Amino acid sequence: MAFPFSPATAPAASPALFSASASGPLSLAAAAVSARIPSRRWFRRGRFSVCNVAAPSATEQEAKASGAKESQRPVYPFAAIVGQEEMKLCLLLNVIDPKIGGVMIMGDRGTGKSTTVRSLVDLLPDIRVVVGDPFNSDPDDPEVMGPEVRERVLQGDNLPVVAAKITMVDLPLGATEDRVCGTIDIEKALTDGVKAFEPGLLAKANRGILYVDEVNLLDDHLVDVLLDSAASGWNTVEREGISISHPARFILIGSGNPEEGELRPQLLDRFGMHAQVGTVRDAELRVKIVEERARFDRDPKAFRVSYVEEQEKLQEQISSARSNLGAVQIDHDLRVKISKVCAELNVDGLRGDIVTNRAAKALAALKGRDTVTVEDIGTVIPNCLRHRLRKDPLESIDSGLLVVEKFYEVFT
Repeated sequence: MAFPFSPATAPAASPALFSASASGPLSLAAAAVSARIPSRRWFRRGRFSVCNVAAPSATEQEAKASGAKESQRPVYPFAAIVGQEEMKLCLLLNVIDPKIGGVMIMGDRGTGKSTTVRSLVDLLPDIRVVVGDPFNSDPDDPEVMGPEVRERVLQGDNLPVVAAKITMVDLPLGATEDRVCGTIDIEKALTDGVKAFEPGLLAKANRGILYVDEVNLLDDHLVDVLLDSAASGWNTVEREGISISHPARFILIGSGNPEEGELRPQLLDRFGMHAQVGTVRDAELRVKIVEERARFDRDPKAFRVSYVEEQEKLQEQISSARSNLGAVQIDHDLRVKISKVCAELNVDGLRGDIVTNRAAKALAALKGRDTVTVEDIGTVIPNCLRHRLRKDPLESIDSGLLVVEKFYEVFT
């Protein structure tokens, strides 16, 4: 997107674009956009206009994705990971229902936290995106459309659409705020004399996964940026004469070692679920993990081929669960009991209630059922509430055990 220096190039907003009664009927997508247009202003300084950028065709984008997949380094298969069932379940539930809000994984060093998260890439389903759009805009949902795509829909343009894998974006600890949020495109400014916005990692992560390894070591100013985007689902950039807001809805996944420092409570509460990972103590399991890793290091391709069938089965299970999620029901009595557990544990806010309901539904969908059971709730509620309890420095019992005790007290 480019923002010409000249104010004369900025077109006046036409009422016809925002009214269903304007001459010429709007398309269904345009009507949805005009009905759900957010109150925020895209560009607070009216002298800038959005210029079309050259976008690759659907064929070019598919070829590029295929080439990238072939050239990327091999990833350890998700189905090959031994143990760590709690962590794997939390990750799968977030893929099934991204609105759960992500997962925080805390545990000892060398327990496979980063390996497990990165192995999730192979299982991510395809989504429909607008070709050439840097924000991975959904052609049907106005809430996750970039500004340029939104304008094109309002004008009734036909948008080229392609199926693409959900993206996973790594946020390195040394990333700058400009790289995360986006900034002015210096090259376009110098060569073309226009102000152009260069999207950052938050734009790339829209409708995808944002992974932060060692999240408890992340700089405070980047934590503030993540908090703002995770809370609103939007990223607003105000710098160098550019004012732009774009959707930034992502599954936030973080991992870390509690020995290296605690996470700020404000950020911890933004994670929908919390998984604790411990070192495997069983000698036989440890030997199996070592042998499997040695096989992968010797010949990654052959190792991945040996798990293709299990990976495909898991992919089908996830795809089926995503499509059936809307049909899953949870009884009113169970909802009341979930809220009673949260209230008696003095959980601040209602985020714990919402996440527990969503996670229980996702688990029921994963198991192929359309009704949530008490067992589903008992499985997910420790992960949904453990990190939301107030810390008591004199309390020696694990917070997850407190949740389990209260669950059995209320539900039996």
